[in-house]
Amino acid sequence: MTQLLDNIEIETAPNPTVAVIWMHGLGADGNDFVPLVKELDLNGLPGIRFIFPHAKAMPVTINNGYVMRAWYDIVGTDIARREDEPGLRASQADVEALIAREKSRGIPAERIILAGFSQGCAMTLQTGLRHDEKLAGLLCLSGYVPLADKISNERSDASLKTPIFLVHGTHDGVIPVARAHQSRDLLKALGYQVEWHEYMMQHSLCLEEINDIGAWLKKVLA
Repeated sequence: MTQLLDNIEIETAPNPTVAVIWMHGLGADGNDFVPLVKELDLNGLPGIRFIFPHAKAMPVTINNGYVMRAWYDIVGTDIARREDEPGLRASQADVEALIAREKSRGIPAERIILAGFSQGCAMTLQTGLRHDEKLAGLLCLSGYVPLADKISNERSDASLKTPIFLVHGTHDGVIPVARAHQSRDLLKALGYQVEWHEYMMQHSLCLEEINDIGAWLKKVLA
């Protein structure tokens, strides 16, 4: 059995009926997006349990083997060509364990959102597209579809009903916006409902994006 990742939990009300599992980016940890909860407009929404897991620490090749929190290894600048498939699949199992824990606490899959930034966005798509139940949504910030050549064979039928919020910065110097366009077009070609936004920003977040996240949450949790 997969040991549960250490994580931070924030509940917006007692006995929440929605869970948001939010994955951080490379070298960060679960604390990274905790402040965002107060910035989101959650008025009118049911109680939400936000779960911010900490990825395990590992040596990251592109950073000279420096050990940091990462969902998978980054081998080189061409992230599409040389991907750490074992690392991606191991972290997918870790995220699945968090989904299972929420279900055991009484929150059904269709009320669970996966969310993530950068590497965390990649993990949201890696896990959410393969999960065998419809989820409430996939909130995908400044990332891409990993193992893109395998997704058409590995995606679940149930995931086609899961709405996807996919956003990127036009000036992103870490993951070029063209990579996000490729992911968007792939998802649409596979039949997914994708809400796409791009913003005049780098590899970060902006106020307009935060407002759009709040509006999307209200839409999928209505």
